[in-house]
Amino acid sequence: MNRQNWIGSILLVLVIVLLGIGLAAWKYESIQSEQAASANQAEPSESITITVARTIDHRPTTTSIGTVLALRSISLKNELAGTVRDVRLTPGQIVEAGTLLVALDVSVEEADLRAQAAQAALAKTILNRRQNLSQELATTQEEVDRARADLDVAQAQIARTKAVIAKKTIRAPFRARVGIADVHPGQYLDEGTLLTTLQGVAEAVHVDFAVPQQVAGGLRVGETVEVMTAGVASPIKAKIIALDARVDPTTRNAMVRARIESTGSIPAPGASVRVRVPVGSLHKVVAIPVSALRKGPGGDQVFVVAQGQDGQTRVRVRQVESGPMSGDEIVIHEGLTAGEQVAAVGSFKLRDGVRVTIAAGPESPSTDTAH
Repeated sequence: MNRQNWIGSILLVLVIVLLGIGLAAWKYESIQSEQAASANQAEPSESITITVARTIDHRPTTTSIGTVLALRSISLKNELAGTVRDVRLTPGQIVEAGTLLVALDVSVEEADLRAQAAQAALAKTILNRRQNLSQELATTQEEVDRARADLDVAQAQIARTKAVIAKKTIRAPFRARVGIADVHPGQYLDEGTLLTTLQGVAEAVHVDFAVPQQVAGGLRVGETVEVMTAGVASPIKAKIIALDARVDPTTRNAMVRARIESTGSIPAPGASVRVRVPVGSLHKVVAIPVSALRKGPGGDQVFVVAQGQDGQTRVRVRQVESGPMSGDEIVIHEGLTAGEQVAAVGSFKLRDGVRVTIAAGPESPSTDTAH
């Protein structure tokens, strides 16, 4: 029995060994077949569009915070004290020059005016009578002169009363938008009470902003700045119209005033805006579309398109030093020269050395792009 058990064990081991050898041979053949199939397959490639790094004229800029100002703006106050009789202040309403805004009670002045008109009429009658008598030598020249002076005094009093009535009738001095008001009929107003604010409505506004003295020294009247405001996608062009002659001794900044002409989106007076101000002079720089620049572990990078040693079109990673935006492009200070082709659309899926296929697209160069 022991001999039979020993022979059975040997046979079982031999069967297991043979099965292992067979499986190993089958696996080896499978691997060889896969390698042969892979060797016969074409190398995969990524589809991209390309662009050409080009030379552009670029001027560095800095950003400042500015305030929008109406061409004309006042705080409306009453010159004389009185009781409010009529109020026509509607916040936000645009009023034309000469529109009645607030009328104070002038019943006393109107009564004085009627009395003064009667006195003036009497003085004129007396003067005419004295002049007729003077022609007949029935009165003296002194009496004629006194009658003429009485008429002048009466007319002057009428003019004074009319001026008081005009001062108590407050009108818009120019076309403007009415601010918030808290004035009501029957309210007594002391002299100099703030009634409301008026912001001139015109086809332009001013933007005041401060820049460092070094920047101010390079600016000139007539130069253009860009104004960026909330709710407006594209910058608004403004032209510098004045440079302050004084530099603030604390901040070392100088004030600059620019003018925004009529556009469809003039910011409201008092609004805070960002102003992009040019610094220095124009110079040549290399620029590429923003879509061609990638952020890598080591910083900014681009994928430069070139022919590999095997004759295939491939991309190589190159570190670059990027600068500010210039429209839809970004400035490249170092790492790239004008005329080199870089991957644009589709660059996010690339890696160093990968084979690429150039697809037609808006980024693909069709003409000489350097200028």
